[in-house]
Amino acid sequence: MWGRRLLSSPLSPGRCRAYRARAALAQLSHVLEAELESIRGAGTWKSERVITSKQGPHIHVEGSRGGILNFCANNYLGLSSHPEVIRSGLEALEKFGAGLSSVRFICGTQNIHKNLEEKISRFHQREDAILYASCFDANAGIFEALLTPEDAVLSDELNHASIIDGIRLCKANKYRYKHMDMQDLEAKLQAAQKHRLRLVATDGAFSMDGDIAPLKEICSLAQKYQALVFIDECHATGFLGPNGRGTDELLGVMDQVDIVNSTLGKALGGAAGGYTTGPKALIDLLRQRSRPYLFSNSLPPAVVGCASKALDLLMESNAIAQSMVAKTRRFRSKMAAAGFSISGNDHPICPVMLGEARLASVMADDMLERGIYVIGFSYPVVPKGKARIRVQISAVHSEDDIDRCVEAFTEVGRKHGALP
Repeated sequence: MWGRRLLSSPLSPGRCRAYRARAALAQLSHVLEAELESIRGAGTWKSERVITSKQGPHIHVEGSRGGILNFCANNYLGLSSHPEVIRSGLEALEKFGAGLSSVRFICGTQNIHKNLEEKISRFHQREDAILYASCFDANAGIFEALLTPEDAVLSDELNHASIIDGIRLCKANKYRYKHMDMQDLEAKLQAAQKHRLRLVATDGAFSMDGDIAPLKEICSLAQKYQALVFIDECHATGFLGPNGRGTDELLGVMDQVDIVNSTLGKALGGAAGGYTTGPKALIDLLRQRSRPYLFSNSLPPAVVGCASKALDLLMESNAIAQSMVAKTRRFRSKMAAAGFSISGNDHPICPVMLGEARLASVMADDMLERGIYVIGFSYPVVPKGKARIRVQISAVHSEDDIDRCVEAFTEVGRKHGALP
């Protein structure tokens, strides 16, 4: 009787809370495991290979013997491990410390931050610039601060996730136009005439397909319908255009693009950081209202030092940027001759289109066994049925490196039926 009374006695409030917490955690675990299993089942699971060396064209990978050729970094100019860039980072670390332990407006602005912002605006030939922890943060911070419910933003349907997320945060009226479709953009601009401001937002170069936005046509439509033009230049800054200033320089519309967001984490040293550059009044507004800027720590001095030196090297000579052109054409032409379909046009992002997610994954694994580091991309990073291996050419790849990569692709493609 006593035992039965114990078993049937109500739980104490504390034990009830603990029981409910365990039940909620068990439910969460069940939901997560089901979701993870669905990712594995779809063949879209993303594993992280571990690099045990500096970033560069030749790296060492945990579990692989010998040196590996890296063909999937955003290290377009090879500056991630450039000795002068590293030295500048070390000097900034020694002189200015590891970090600021503060956001910019409290006690987180050093002279090196202001100097880098001035250098960025001068490089892009704009009035001013503002630094962020990343370009993702720059994209998250601009639309909400700039646009109100009275305004409209018109976005390419294949814009980067950070642009999409940034636009979601703002209260502007949202229009999405078909990828690089100028007829559809014009129709959307006509529909948006009732709004106060109209902002066309596009990637300058699209990272998954290697294609370049038709900025001349976009700017022409923007002028016709009194709209502003915003471009994300993460996969263009440093190497597109005669002086590496990006797609607006490449296409001759620098004076027609109003706002540029870009990164310090790819061609410009590869460490971290992003920025917005454009009219001074806009930059002043972002310093007052952009939430990622106001609530994130300042860029670490070592990162600032590395990026500043990378810009110095780029502004001293365009030789590094120009070397990309021939190497990109070599890879694209040889892969096409082998029978592969390469997306994009004359961009160092060279997506090898394969279609099936599992095929992209197993081919990438086999490429690593042959000493070539590439990664398969599949849903949700790219649309279903459009899986690919994205190859990225760097200025520090040699012709022999490129030829070795093509030979490995040909062998692996034949093995898995991607080539006849």
